Amino acid sequence: MQNTRLAKLLEFLENDPNDSFILYALATEYNTLNDTEKAFMYYLKLVNDHPDYVGTYYHLGKLYEKESEKEKAIEIYQKGMLAARAKRDMHSLSELQGAYNSAAGLDYEDD
Repeated sequence: MQNTRLAKLLEFLENDPNDSFILYALATEYNTLNDTEKAFMYYLKLVNDHPDYVGTYYHLGKLYEKESEKEKAIEIYQKGMLAARAKRDMHSLSELQGAYNSAAGLDYEDD
């Protein structure tokens, strides 16, 4: 099933190589398949070519965290928060703020 989905997404990309939703779907699919190299490639393409595609930042940050690159994750969450504020996307801003706080060690509870 996944190979069929991946093949279909690649076909869609061939027809529209700059479609942000297709790029995001491919990044997510590769991430699901644990192909981190290709997942990074598509997420980074989105950040560079479609910086206002806010959903990218959370997942790219989580992928950086998974790869033990916390500083890069924090940087991506910060960029994502700026993009979310610019779009007035308060839901995404809240999710990114939570991920940032966690990565930066700011999500502690008082004893």
